[in-house]
Amino acid sequence: MDDKATVERHVPYARDSFFAGRSGEFASLAAMQEDALRWSGQVANHRQCRPLLRVAPQVVFDAEERDALLPLPRHAFELAKWSTPKVGPDIHIKVGKALYSVPWPNIGRTVDAREGVRTVEVYLEGTLIKTHPRIERGKKTDDADYPPEKIAFMMRTPAWCRRRAAELGESVSELVGVLMEVNALYRLRSAQGVVRLVDKYDAGRLDAACRRAIAVGDPSYKTVKGILAAGTEHDGDDAPEAPPSAPAHLHGPDVLFGSEVAG
Repeated sequence: MDDKATVERHVPYARDSFFAGRSGEFASLAAMQEDALRWSGQVANHRQCRPLLRVAPQVVFDAEERDALLPLPRHAFELAKWSTPKVGPDIHIKVGKALYSVPWPNIGRTVDAREGVRTVEVYLEGTLIKTHPRIERGKKTDDADYPPEKIAFMMRTPAWCRRRAAELGESVSELVGVLMEVNALYRLRSAQGVVRLVDKYDAGRLDAACRRAIAVGDPSYKTVKGILAAGTEHDGDDAPEAPPSAPAHLHGPDVLFGSEVAG
């Protein structure tokens, strides 16, 4: 397609008006386009127009259309993919090849997910409930989406476990300290489990169970829990010694001969 045909396609009435008597006048396509814009704005727009009841297009634009124009959006329009995933028990939905968390009250519900170039937006019945930066694959989790009790559990760090164990008893503190000596993060759940046993058993029983677990050489959550479940936390404790008693002849004749008299 030549330059003249290109401009004719984009400029109204260009064949009859703009190019009339001007064949070969333009040195380049850029010059032709620049002059076409000038002609459209300064000539064609100010002519009386029959479809507009012989009113110039510029007059109609200024009177009715200019004030109704909206500003251009700050970002260019982007194509997006929509899907309807279901929120799983782990509070995540699958969008594309990635997983994204959704607030926990929506577990089990089907939502609308909009996958854009930069973000993933999640809607429930038309209301936006979550926005995540888009990732190609993997998992994007916001801890705030978990239930309150889950958040509290996740906040129980090694330092918290040590402090709480010290409050529950000397043996509890010792056992948790053993768990935290090596690979503290790997054993964190075990330490959390030990201190949580106080919710079911009192601190005294828990401390005794930890003391017995240490004594048998197995300071672990599983062992402490088993001891408490079996109620054997005091097995193996040394029996208290009977208080020493004085011989009968040191208590006077009544005691000394009491058994014989009674016999």
